[in-house]
Amino acid sequence: MALRAVIAGVTGIVGNNLAAHLISQGWEVHGIARRPQTGIPGVRPVAADLLEPEALRASLAGINPTHVFITSWVRKATEAENCAVNGAIVRNLLAALDPSEGLRHVALVTGLKHYLGPFEAYAKAKPDTPFREEMTRLPVANFYYTQEDEVFEAARRRGFTWSVHRPHTIIGYALGNAMNMGVTLAVYATICRETGRPFVFPGSAQQWEGLTDVTDARILARHLEWAATSDAGRDQAFNIVNGDIFRWRGLWPKLAADFGIEAAPYPGHPTPLEPQLADAGPVWAEIAAKHNLAELDLGKLASAWHTDMDLGREIEVVTDMTKSRLAGFHDYQPTLGSFQDLFARLRKERIIPA
Repeated sequence: MALRAVIAGVTGIVGNNLAAHLISQGWEVHGIARRPQTGIPGVRPVAADLLEPEALRASLAGINPTHVFITSWVRKATEAENCAVNGAIVRNLLAALDPSEGLRHVALVTGLKHYLGPFEAYAKAKPDTPFREEMTRLPVANFYYTQEDEVFEAARRRGFTWSVHRPHTIIGYALGNAMNMGVTLAVYATICRETGRPFVFPGSAQQWEGLTDVTDARILARHLEWAATSDAGRDQAFNIVNGDIFRWRGLWPKLAADFGIEAAPYPGHPTPLEPQLADAGPVWAEIAAKHNLAELDLGKLASAWHTDMDLGREIEVVTDMTKSRLAGFHDYQPTLGSFQDLFARLRKERIIPA
């Protein structure tokens, strides 16, 4: 039987990279988004709003997927609202696919807020590291938990298997994404190079000095396929990171060198990007016009708020991969290469200047 995927959130950083990977492996891929233009040859677009159940059901009629990958979420002002809307996204999607007789597996992508807590209580609990999948849920509302519970309930009802994937900060190619540190840092480095601003690490002293890790979108895509098609991946939650650990004080000068600039000395305190870039829209538009770049709107590229949240944490964040390794997933991705490959693609696509 042919492998047929439905990807919810196909235009995001996870969905985009997952679609490219699955197509390269011979899958039939249907990508859901309100405006599902990915630029990836072979993706079959499904224009739908996951919060409109009847229209969603009509859009998915007749597709009959073997696998569903949920990579979509919506941010609201409070965690209660986040739970309501993001639970509905999962519930509506799986209900719309009730007529699908061939559905074997549903994969849900969440993240390390499973351990760190939701936006409004982020990193307040200071959980012990490294994060392991068997750690209990925090005693607070968290839309990741709500989404998991929707998948578990549908799996009990329908009989398909499931997997949950918990990446750290995702590094990879996508534009207009709400959480995209790699593109944000590329834009920041470009502005520093073009204007002479110092390329200062914007985060906390803990993040500058301490150990951490990230997740390449491409290794996440391979992890998703592995769990969805492997007996060892059935009905399991897995962390997924590159496999190496690093300190930002070691990586930052290497990122600077990729742009031909020097890394500024760390000032000993955070200098967040959101205020730094608050007035940079006209600066970016001028840079983009000068170099004939594809996007003049800084707001469509940089997600400074999310980069500040990750780099401003006052706690160590290191993720354990033992469970995946023992289950048979052994892929590894050097983090410097994750950034360098992304920067190279951004130059090729004329998102940042060469």
